[in-house]
Amino acid sequence: MSNVFNAVRISDHVHWVGAVDWEIRDFHGYETGRGTTYNAYLVTGDETVLIDTVKKPFFGEMMSRIASVMGPGRIDYLISNHSEMDHTGALPETVSALKPKKVFASAGGKKALFDHFGEAFDVTTVKDGESLKLGGLDFTFLETRMLHWPDSMVTFLANDRILFSQDGFGMHLASSERFADELPDPILEHEGARYFANILLPYSSLVLKLLERVTALNLPLQILAPDHGPVWRRDILRMPGLWGGWARQKPTAKAIIVYDTMWQSTGRLARALSEGLIEGGISTKVMPLEACHRSDVATELLGAAALFAGSPTLNNHLLPRMADLLTYLKGLKPKNLVGGAFGSYGWSGEGAKQVKEILSAMGVEMLFDEINVRYVPKPEDLLKCRSLGLEAAERIQRSVKDQEG
Repeated sequence: MSNVFNAVRISDHVHWVGAVDWEIRDFHGYETGRGTTYNAYLVTGDETVLIDTVKKPFFGEMMSRIASVMGPGRIDYLISNHSEMDHTGALPETVSALKPKKVFASAGGKKALFDHFGEAFDVTTVKDGESLKLGGLDFTFLETRMLHWPDSMVTFLANDRILFSQDGFGMHLASSERFADELPDPILEHEGARYFANILLPYSSLVLKLLERVTALNLPLQILAPDHGPVWRRDILRMPGLWGGWARQKPTAKAIIVYDTMWQSTGRLARALSEGLIEGGISTKVMPLEACHRSDVATELLGAAALFAGSPTLNNHLLPRMADLLTYLKGLKPKNLVGGAFGSYGWSGEGAKQVKEILSAMGVEMLFDEINVRYVPKPEDLLKCRSLGLEAAERIQRSVKDQEG
């Protein structure tokens, strides 16, 4: 009987045996509008090696793909590069069904797998930089701690010159195409940026160190195989190059204005502020939270020099959607930003002040005292916002030039 799901060959010894998740739209707060993939890879030499598994509901799909290559039976070894449940949810069932001789993981991975699954199976640790010959093929393991979990590592298969980069250089993108060169460039760059901004941004310094290390090792790469999104077999340095640029967080003449509003007073302030920024030569994106998801804002912040945030006051606090956004952004730790706070109020006026406090705690350099307007902005309030936007544009232009210098 033929398999419903078939493997896809990606090199002489390697097949993709993962799963496509067309349904997922939220990944712990990050909106995945195009779904995702959970990539697992079957390596066939004198013996067989499975690199990573899939999210638990997709166990049957992965097993069907494996069976299309090797028929029913066992694999000899399993390598777990990353213990997060989208890659290990099916691991206990996989070990039970395929009975590998050994399961390999980093020292941190062994601990994490025990914390998740107890003593369901034994794990053999591999060291950073260690090489093993499995099934006549040469594997090298490199730890990538906190990219983006403490257990993370990548695996290099020298024979086929493939780097299995786990969450590194990936993206959440469900597609029928398995290779990046089969997909439109704008989609690849957008989803790559979205993935980096919403997951990897807090670890930017570690990303730069990893890129330096991989460059120094001078690995003869021909294929880049991440755990999410397409496999790169052409222009394979493109995504690492983009990651390097994003990780440096070098500001450009770009500003983000994000706001929530009750009766459009705060919205009018946002639009007046944007007019001054635009007149000052700043590329400006105005993002009302009624229409924009938190992960949209995080993505747009890549390369931005400024973040302005506005909220009215509700029950002595900023609005819930703004609190949600700022909590999310604070965790992502964006750097090299200037900005300001604004809002309207009826009688107490805490909303804009709280926005300013959170932005300051994030390390955003405040360009002006918070703008706080009672009820409906008057023409002079809107002119003041426009003027402050123009002054902020001058400051942003100087900041960008200083960075270039």
